[in-house]
Amino acid sequence: MAGNPAVVMRLLASAYAVSEKAGAIVRNVLYSGELGIVEKTGANDLQTMADRLAQQSICASLSKRFPKITIIGEEELPAEVVMEDLIENGQAEEILQKTCPVEYSDLKEEELVVWVDPLDGTKEYTEGLLDNVTVLIGIAYGGKAIAGVINQPFYNYQLGAKADLGRTIWGMLGLGAFGFQLQEVPGDRRIVTTTRSHSNKLVTDCVDAMEPHEVIRVGGAGNKIIQLVEGKASAYVFASPGCKKWDTCASEAILHAVGGRLTDMHGNAYHYDANVKHMNSAGVLATLRNHQYYASRVPQSVLQALKSN
Repeated sequence: MAGNPAVVMRLLASAYAVSEKAGAIVRNVLYSGELGIVEKTGANDLQTMADRLAQQSICASLSKRFPKITIIGEEELPAEVVMEDLIENGQAEEILQKTCPVEYSDLKEEELVVWVDPLDGTKEYTEGLLDNVTVLIGIAYGGKAIAGVINQPFYNYQLGAKADLGRTIWGMLGLGAFGFQLQEVPGDRRIVTTTRSHSNKLVTDCVDAMEPHEVIRVGGAGNKIIQLVEGKASAYVFASPGCKKWDTCASEAILHAVGGRLTDMHGNAYHYDANVKHMNSAGVLATLRNHQYYASRVPQSVLQALKSN
């Protein structure tokens, strides 16, 4: 352990362990066969028992160890006593061993905001598209996403019974990102990843304007960011207000830690203060490289329809 680790490093180390606990919960609920699905605002906006239990686990575990942080989770859950077996007290040793970037070394708990999506890709989860599913825990300071964890509960599930299921990716500005092999799409290929279940004319017009060689339609914001950093896609293009801050905080931090960018369709950064509105109402444009190329091709009709916030 690097002396007495900075608060943000301890929080990140806890978030890593907590995301793995949440990932195990997500798997266990699926295998139980009792998903407990409820519609929130419609058939494309679902909540399951896994969403509820994973969020309880994440929020209760982090609040117990860091009582002064602000935690904002996707699910609106009633205040209730969380079962002890949902609490995760562990911390990732590999993170505690790292030296905190100097600009974050003196941050206090009360200056940090944690954005939680306990199960990103719920619709895909209920349909068996398990590689789309992630657990997202993002850490923000001064309105900026500075660190994040993405757990993929079903990573390797296609390999069947012998698979070592699940993996956890993490990153921090000034440190880099870990848990995967950073790759880029070959320079002359434009591969756009976009929404699978929330498309409309604006979304498709914007994708077409990028003149992609290939378009991938998958679920989950976390999943799409992983496609960018693993060289499966060159841009994540979503010209719609459907995405929320808990979808992008962790994802943005990891992408920015390896030199990528996530902005709205106007090229403006999102802010992650505790009091911001939750909707990313001006869409999401994310790239590992060449952000300006994609931003310059966003149609005027899209820019007019999506007001920057």
